[in-house]
Amino acid sequence: MKLNRRDVLQLGLWGSSAFFLPVIPQKPSLAAPFSPQIPRFKKPLTIPPVLSPKYADETTDYYEIELRKTRVKILPDTTTEVWSYNGSFPGPTIRQRGGNPLTGEGRQSVVRFINNLGQDEDDCDIDAVIHLHGMASLPQYDGFATDFIPPGYFKDYIYPNDRAATIWYHDHTIDKTSRNVYMGLAGMYIVEDEFERNLPLPKGEYDVPLILRDAFFEQKNDDAKLIFDNRNERSTYGDVAIVNGVPWPQMNVANRKYRFRLLNTSASRSFQLALSQKLERLTLGETMVVIGSDGGLLEEPVELTTPYQTLELGMAERYEIIIDFSKYKVGDSVYLKNIGFTGSIDTDTRIHTLMRFDVVREEQDDSLIPDELRPFERLSEAKAKGQTRTFRFERSFNQWLINGRGWEENRVDADPGFGDIEIWEFVNPGSGWFHPIHVHLIDMQMLERNGRPVRPYERGWKDVFHLGEFEKVRVIGEFGPRNPEFKKRFIHGKFMMHCHNLVHEDHSMMTVFEVGEEGDEPKSAPAKIVAEMKSFEETYPTPPNVYDLEAIEAFDEELYGKGR
Repeated sequence: MKLNRRDVLQLGLWGSSAFFLPVIPQKPSLAAPFSPQIPRFKKPLTIPPVLSPKYADETTDYYEIELRKTRVKILPDTTTEVWSYNGSFPGPTIRQRGGNPLTGEGRQSVVRFINNLGQDEDDCDIDAVIHLHGMASLPQYDGFATDFIPPGYFKDYIYPNDRAATIWYHDHTIDKTSRNVYMGLAGMYIVEDEFERNLPLPKGEYDVPLILRDAFFEQKNDDAKLIFDNRNERSTYGDVAIVNGVPWPQMNVANRKYRFRLLNTSASRSFQLALSQKLERLTLGETMVVIGSDGGLLEEPVELTTPYQTLELGMAERYEIIIDFSKYKVGDSVYLKNIGFTGSIDTDTRIHTLMRFDVVREEQDDSLIPDELRPFERLSEAKAKGQTRTFRFERSFNQWLINGRGWEENRVDADPGFGDIEIWEFVNPGSGWFHPIHVHLIDMQMLERNGRPVRPYERGWKDVFHLGEFEKVRVIGEFGPRNPEFKKRFIHGKFMMHCHNLVHEDHSMMTVFEVGEEGDEPKSAPAKIVAEMKSFEETYPTPPNVYDLEAIEAFDEELYGKGR
């Protein structure tokens, strides 16, 4: 879908002088150090490894991920300690086949997370919590913030892979999420289904994850240390752009279409993305086509062309874009730029360019961008039957609060029934920051922003909602699985909603909602639960919480048999 002038106005970008500002590095705050000088666009982009199952049966793939400290080469001629999944920075990618495993269309996942992180610099245990962000998980597998895996323990998580989307897994430990994710605990998880695989979109090596973040480094001799500073519990920013674990990478491309899966794992930095053939400024007419958002493919593609149309990528948001390099000649370069959106009073804008694409070869291209991608039903406000809840996100008395209250894990602030459709209003009264609001369990649809239509690329399924200053954003969602084949899946229990500026989340901007009554507790499952591992009616034994590593062999033999 090409945007007309009205669409551009809805993007809020028409006439903005920000697009014509020279790209000049800004002076950092006195509290923030400078990272060492790093050569830009010299190191090639790396692709996170795809994780293979340890074991598979008729319906399920079994994975294993170890959380451990490891040293990786991020800066030249030195190494950095990161906290990793399987020693990879970012973590390995899981690619799964979505759909109903009973019909053979899809696969389910059991992912074992083993915590071998040990202790931090203060000799405190590094507890871990696993949240698969974007998955409709049962509460005991959703990563409730106090569902700890202590060092030396493991937990198995069951994931239904109920619909195709680009999602991600990351740490969610109460009060420590920003630190733990900043130190490296994040990875991508991709679910595809038959419908999507049959579309003529770029595939294989032309389907590329781009995991974006920022960081600060302090270098002493052969050690480049990641510096985490939450600026008095406000936010954390870095002066180094990192893509797939590489600072300011370069990628060789052919003159054809590529699909890029964008994910922002930064603690506090939002990106405003555009393409340019010049490093120092934006060039006219560069185009990217948005085909997907948090919850999967859009109904139709949205074309964004510089300088008036850019793509805002808040913390935890995912967008899928197509870049067609066939408009460039072999030898041309294209930069992925961040034009410096802030939205917060304490931000810095030192990162203006993220990476460079170099067109190095010609290739045939049989991929296409369909005029229609994935049709889906728009939820009607009438179906909400007047059920509207309002949540106010603000800073008050140096605290990050929702409706004037801080985090309390035993307090439930919303209680939708299973299958209920509700409208939720998110309000930012204007305390100096924007808030990316994440609702666990479900995808929702955005209705309006301050009474006006939302940006065209926000019209799909989403689980993170950009809430700017002085804004009210209205969203609508059904509290149950989106996939019709999983409607029997009875989800009762407690889930979280929070700001995904992870520093705000860590300092109380998080709350609990409960679906249905007498649901499963998020931190423990009963000895047996109804799950769709073999069939919807079969029972499947699950761990009540976490198990000591010494119990792995006995646990596996009891649960999976000797073939595990």
